[in-house]
Amino acid sequence: MNRAKIKWGFLSTAKINDLVLAGARQSDRVDVLAVASRDEHRAQEYARAKGFERAYGSYEALLEDPDVEAVYISLPNSLHVEWSIKALEAGKHVLCEKPLDRRAEAVERAYDAAERAGRILVEAFMYRFNPQTAKLKELVEGGAVGTPLVVRAAFSFTITNPQNVRLAADLDGGALMDVGCYCVNGSRLIAGEPERVFGEQLVGQSGVDVRFAGTMRFPKDVIANFDCGFDLPVRDELEVIGSDGSLFVDDPWHCRAPGIELRTGSKTETVAVEVVDSYRLELENLGDAIHGEAEPVLGRADAVGQARAIEALYRSADEGRGVPLSSTE
Repeated sequence: MNRAKIKWGFLSTAKINDLVLAGARQSDRVDVLAVASRDEHRAQEYARAKGFERAYGSYEALLEDPDVEAVYISLPNSLHVEWSIKALEAGKHVLCEKPLDRRAEAVERAYDAAERAGRILVEAFMYRFNPQTAKLKELVEGGAVGTPLVVRAAFSFTITNPQNVRLAADLDGGALMDVGCYCVNGSRLIAGEPERVFGEQLVGQSGVDVRFAGTMRFPKDVIANFDCGFDLPVRDELEVIGSDGSLFVDDPWHCRAPGIELRTGSKTETVAVEVVDSYRLELENLGDAIHGEAEPVLGRADAVGQARAIEALYRSADEGRGVPLSSTE
């Protein structure tokens, strides 16, 4: 079926754009049209280097382009909701980098804006669009390991540059926001919404958490444990432990080398998964949703639940106590 490509604009020239652009180039349903920076010269140079047709010296100017149908927002965390709302009010559909925000109230405001504008807003947890993630969920729900009891997750790497934007407190940096949010999201994917959380953090000189560990209690007595950090070696893994065995994913977030190990007793079986670019899939899913041919993989309920969990984990770490998510105390 031939149909018009969705014309995309990119707000920011962040490094992560390279991964999204690589996915876009693999798709015949994506037209990367415009990019915006706060510096017009930088925007022009970036557009020439990356293959954008149009460049703008302000985010507002890009949002005024009537040909841009959807925007990808890769701005710092603290600007996600502000510019998502501005883009939605300008009539654009929005794919916003994760996490949308650390406050549930802010995420609710963004989705309220999407509903008022009649536009689609998606939080860009790209791994959620990958076949590996769908297969893991299918195996768990199909009883491959019996009753789920424990979820274990990790995501970390080492930051050596003190100017790294992930360390900026005024931009909502921090390990939990950057890499730990994947661990929280993966645990929620398996177990639902947490009932109670406990967090511990190590705050660095810049004022953000450079290491964070958390425990989350879910319905049906499922417990999730995770750790993340900027002062740890490269690690990324997700494991679901059930009454009859476990499912282990060695590359759960990037999905570059997909595959799931099913461990039961002394046996280990590898469940093969096709290699597909997660960024291409998230762009195409939003495009299909715009055309009315699919539902967005991620919507309001998931984004709000994510923010509530992060908000509670930070509160727990600050107050040194467990925090029930159903409580307003």
